[in-house]
Amino acid sequence: MTTDFKTTPSLDTRAAPMATTAMFLVGTLAAVSDLIQDYPLYGGQAVRYALAAVALLLAVRLTSNPPAPLSARDVGQLALLALTGLVLFNVCVIESARHAGPALVGTVLGTVPLALALCARALNRRILLAAAVVVTGATLATGLGSGNLPGLAWAAGALACEVCFSLLALPLLPRLGAMKVSAYSVTLAVPMLLLIGLVTDGTAMLRVPTLAEALGLGYLALIVTTVAFFLWYSALPRLGPGKAGLFAGMIPIGAITTGVLLGLGAPTVADLAGAAIVIAGILLGLRPE
Repeated sequence: MTTDFKTTPSLDTRAAPMATTAMFLVGTLAAVSDLIQDYPLYGGQAVRYALAAVALLLAVRLTSNPPAPLSARDVGQLALLALTGLVLFNVCVIESARHAGPALVGTVLGTVPLALALCARALNRRILLAAAVVVTGATLATGLGSGNLPGLAWAAGALACEVCFSLLALPLLPRLGAMKVSAYSVTLAVPMLLLIGLVTDGTAMLRVPTLAEALGLGYLALIVTTVAFFLWYSALPRLGPGKAGLFAGMIPIGAITTGVLLGLGAPTVADLAGAAIVIAGILLGLRPE
């Protein structure tokens, strides 16, 4: 899968902070997920996306003109985006963590910058070098940990789905905009996750959450999904996939920072060194031509 999207240099000053914030917020998911670790996995993800869908659809109604009718092609592409970038991504991450722990899937997802840079139709050597630097920093911050073949296979699936999350959205963003692409994709993900939850957990896939679980699900829905998706899809077409991908290196930094704030442990020297390398790689990639 390849794509090419012209960057609008005058918008980079706004796009870079949006992409940074989006990926940092995604990184907070790992620590906050501890609050819902006992809630049924797929039912919890369905609740998360349902809450986000309500928030995003309300925002679309309040801020947009009456939406243009979606073509059959639009619906198909949005459904594919929801299936790969949201639903199957979560399945792959969950199964990889079950087989090999979170470190392996975190390390593999750290290669997103390089994967997106390679998917660009016109390869840019400086972006590729910057992506390699970001991957190195993300790997150092995450740690390779211990893994196995099934865990690696699921992690590779998560990587492919994460790339689809960006590339499948690119053709839709110019006409629909970031808010609508976010709203429609999360809405379509809900019945898919409910179906998976029904198959895996039956009627036990949903239950009344505890207060801590409700707070965790609310944060994941409103911050990690609603805000982060909108910011990412706003920045993506302005930066192009190559440059935008560099900001995926902020994910482990978000995870480390959230862990400190929640009292889950202080960062190690490797964490700090990895974060510094990630930032250096992003700055290298954003240097003017």
